[in-house]
This record gives sequence, C-alpha cells and structure tokens, in this order.
Amino acid sequence: MRRRTFLGAAGAGGAIAGSGFAGVATTLAAAADRADGPQALVGEAQPFDYAWLKGAASNLASRPYEPHGRPLPPDVAALDWDQYQAIRFKPDHALWNDKALQFRVSLFHLGLYYKRPVRMFEVAGGQARQLAYDPGMFDYGKSGLNGARQPRDLGFAGFRLHSRRDGFKSDVAAFLGASYFRAVGREGQYGLSARGLAVDTALGREEEFPDFTDFYFEQPDPHSSTLVVHALLDSPSVAGAYRMAITPGEPLVMDVDAALYPRKRIERLGIAPCTSMYLAGENDRRMANDWRPEIHDSDGLAMNSGSGEWIWRPLTNPVNLSFNSFADRDPKGFGLLQRDRDFDHYQDDGVFYDKRPSLWVEPKADWGEGAVSLVQIPTVDETLDNIVAFWSPAQKLEPGKEALFGYRLYWGSRPPVQSTLATCVATRTGVGGVVGKKRAHYAWRFAVDFAGGPLATLDWRTAKVEPRISLSSGRAEIVSARPLAALKGARVMFDVVPSEALDPITIRLYLKTGQRSLSETWLYEWTPPALDARKV
Repeated sequence: MRRRTFLGAAGAGGAIAGSGFAGVATTLAAAADRADGPQALVGEAQPFDYAWLKGAASNLASRPYEPHGRPLPPDVAALDWDQYQAIRFKPDHALWNDKALQFRVSLFHLGLYYKRPVRMFEVAGGQARQLAYDPGMFDYGKSGLNGARQPRDLGFAGFRLHSRRDGFKSDVAAFLGASYFRAVGREGQYGLSARGLAVDTALGREEEFPDFTDFYFEQPDPHSSTLVVHALLDSPSVAGAYRMAITPGEPLVMDVDAALYPRKRIERLGIAPCTSMYLAGENDRRMANDWRPEIHDSDGLAMNSGSGEWIWRPLTNPVNLSFNSFADRDPKGFGLLQRDRDFDHYQDDGVFYDKRPSLWVEPKADWGEGAVSLVQIPTVDETLDNIVAFWSPAQKLEPGKEALFGYRLYWGSRPPVQSTLATCVATRTGVGGVVGKKRAHYAWRFAVDFAGGPLATLDWRTAKVEPRISLSSGRAEIVSARPLAALKGARVMFDVVPSEALDPITIRLYLKTGQRSLSETWLYEWTPPALDARKV
C-alpha cells in the first residue's frame, strides 16, 4: 500500500509517495556550466534518441542489478512532512523559463520519502545534457535546511510539468516516487496515479517497485502542444526504456511506448498500472465513519474487452485483500474511473473528490492473451492508495529478450470512448427482505441504477425489460427492474441469499429486451458475513 502525499488542485505543492528514486548507471563530470538561461547544465553533451535509450536499458539488464544512489545528507534525510512541504521550487529557475515554448519543467527536492536522486536531462538538437542541482533553485522557507551547505551534486527527486495554456500557473503532470506519475484534466485536479510498471503485486510477499532513474526532456518546437519525455527504468527484475508524448487538454493524453528487458522471469507483471484510493462510497460503507458521504478517487474499474463487451466493476474497501483477474484477449481498453461527479455526493470542499480525473488505458496494438487484474487492499485512511489495476500478459517475458508495449493514457472527466449501451451510474447495498414483513432468512439487497443509451428513449409500456442476473453461488430473489425517470434510465433491485459458504460471491447483471442488450455488464464481488453475523 502506498501513502499518497498530494491532494487537491494541481500545483498545490505536495508530492507523490513511492519507494524512492534510483540514481544512474553512468556518471557525468561534476563541474556545472552556467547556461544562458536560468537552468545550469553539467557535463558534455551526448547524442540521444529513443533507440539509444533502449540500448542503454538492454545493456543495463544484461548486468546484475545494483542499488542506485547514495545516502542523503543527514539534514535532508531527517526532513519531516511539514519541513519537506516548506521547500518550494523557484519558478524563474524552471527549464525553458527563458524560452518562448509551450512548456516549462520545475523540479522536486530530495527528502522525506524520496531518498535517491533522479537524473534530469535536456535534449536539444539530438544532444543531451544533464540538469545541475543548485540550492539557489529552491526557497527553503521553514524547512530548516541551509541550502549553502548542500552538496552541489545532490540531485533531484522528480519533476512537474507546466503549460502555457494557463500561464504556467499550475501543473499538468508530475513524476515523483519510484515510477509513479499523475496528470490532470480540464478541472485541474490531481487524483489517481499511473506508474511505469508493476512487479509481483499482491503475491503475499513484498512487492517490487521499479524506479525511473533518468528523465530526458526533448526541447519542443515553440508552437508544439506536445512534450516528449523519455525515462530509463530499473529494478532487480527488469530494466526498461519509455517514451511518453504528453499533450495537455481534456482529456490530457500520454502516448506511451515501453521497451522492457527482464533480468529474470517475473511471476506477475503489470503493464500500464493504475493506482487509486477507495475508502467509502454508496455501495461500501464499511469505513463510512467520516462526516463526508463518500471518499474515493475512483469508484469503479471499466473494461472494454476484446470481444467488445463493456464491463463495470464498482470498487470496494474489502475486509481482506482482494485480487481478481478478468481474462481477455486483445483488450480495447480499461481504466479506473470517477464516474460520480456530483459534489453533493462527497461534500468535500477541500480536496474535491467530485473533480478527480479518471484514467483510461488504450492499447495501440494487440496485446494477445492475458487479464486485466484488480487489487483491492483494506484501508482505514484516505491518504493510502489501496486500489491497483493493470494488464497482466499470459506469456511470461523471457530474460534477455525485448518486450514492446504501446498504449495511450487519457486523464480527464470521461474516457475518450463510450459505450452506446446504458451505463451503471450508482450501486447501493443494504439489508434485504420486504419492508413490513418478518424476514425468514438473511439476504443482502442490491440496487443498481443504469442510465443513458437505449434506456433514455425506451418505451416501457411496450418493451419488456429483463434483468439477467447470474451468481457464482447462492441465489437471487425479489428481482425487479423499473424505469427511473430522474435518470432517464432504470433501477434494478434484487436480494442475494448466500449459502453457508463464506467465499466471495461474483454477481453479474445486465439488462435486455428480447435479444437486444440494453446495458453494459455490471460485475460485483460480495463477501457474505460470518454465519453468526447474519441477523434477520
């Protein structure tokens, strides 16, 4: 589980937690040269392109893994939360601050969770030069640090990206902590994260967190609305080269190419991982002890399977770790979404969960056999990310061989593609049975609302709407489907009566009329309580 350390609007000054950053495989000269602009550069210029970076990653993977970096100065290592947050990057030191470009890059200081330096490079005219650390780039405020005493080769923890579209006032993306990164959509809010790679997630042992160790920023054309960032990734199991073309907007788009070079066979590999938080919501009130009705960055996992089926899986905060794998071939897309964007449902006027972006993953080519995996971890705190979703290929990557994956990440209020069917807009649960009648047995009620698609214009007087429900165990009863005028949709209600087994029950539901499907597939996992807790 990963602690989340910035909430709210982009540019709010916080940071993304992770397992820290690695250093580098090679070393440049320590002497810094002052550039004409505000950013100092160090070492000799070296030819650079993505092919070179892939070669560097392949070469790195051919050698035994070596931990990167060195111990931080004691005063930097000792920074607490408030002290670290007091350190501010000075905007006039941003990369390209002196140039009429559409982007600027500001940098994060080391400290707190970020113990290992990450190298930063500017690429101009096919030549790369490293950005030099300078204490003068930071306002240390009440952090207690004396910048003049810091080593001139201290390095950086990560970076923020700013766009001219709002006068460089706020972030459009931030990369900080292991291989974690975030971006914003039109509403200017950070929320869930992505990361470069997931290795052995939810296997009952310590997860491996690969690090982005080097970033390369291609100086864009003055009129270009896209910035290309390259990254070198390294971990005990794998090295990799990434090319990310970032285009701000609604949605913000990251076009990603990843080349992976395993050092050893990986049991569970996660491609395009999405990481989010779900504490409490309308369907899961286990931890609803806060004055706010709902607390989550994402409320469901959406999938568009290779066969074209649209699936919606509401998230939960389970009692025990939950791992689900949805087998597929050549998926069209998947992502963690924040579908519910009604402020009244959250009542949070501080971090605005109703404005958190969704993240949609779209493969650029066929990915073959595999599964979309969903990990849900119990949590008691909204500052802990407890949800992970990723693609896990069925074919294991072979050490010494290159594996290529291409995909696009869309950050915004809605995915770039939508089902033409009705979508699930709410899932609610509670005690089952008929009000006013004595309950003869334990049952749990589900109320699922669908809206849009063919339901918006359906004539309920002539159409026979049928809810199709299947359970992995137990039985469904008191099933109904009726129009819901307020949503121009339908509400399906049913009770699940569990068997005496305590295993999770998978519930599958969709609406149809005749041979025609009306809705996406609603997929849910419910764990019945212990036998002595099934009060009637």
